Amino acid sequence: MLPPALRVPIARRPGTGDLPLPARATAGAAGFDLHAAVESDQVLGPGDRVLVPTGISIAVPPGYEAQVRPRSGLALRHGVMLPNAPGTIDSDYRGELKVILLNAGAAPFTVRRGDRIAQLVFAPVVIPEWDEKPSLEPTQRGVGGFGHTGLGRPRGAETGGGEA
Repeated sequence: MLPPALRVPIARRPGTGDLPLPARATAGAAGFDLHAAVESDQVLGPGDRVLVPTGISIAVPPGYEAQVRPRSGLALRHGVMLPNAPGTIDSDYRGELKVILLNAGAAPFTVRRGDRIAQLVFAPVVIPEWDEKPSLEPTQRGVGGFGHTGLGRPRGAETGGGEA
């Protein structure tokens, strides 16, 4: 059973009435596709990045955020990604949604008006209260940081099961 619908006010920017509102591609999709509201084609050379307008503003309800995430097909087929993924749209932001695209591919990529360039996913936000301590409880991992577990199977990992 689906949770009750979240009502999110949305406004089109002037001159974008020809573009569709964000929509899910399938009934099971979590993300709403965002469309490029560029006035003319924008060519991204390899290594280039550009800020692409979407032509919409939204009012995210308090207690939620909207996450701007990449579209996997753009990354796989063209090497186009979002360098700050996921980007967060806070509940008090009212400006136009814009998407930073980075061409990490080897060939130029053209952004055209109406292209689906990213997806928007809504998530609840937890606001913690800090509980300052002189030190933290020790754990098995401790202070091991980036890459400290290596690339192979972690010691003690169970065999079988699904893939990550």
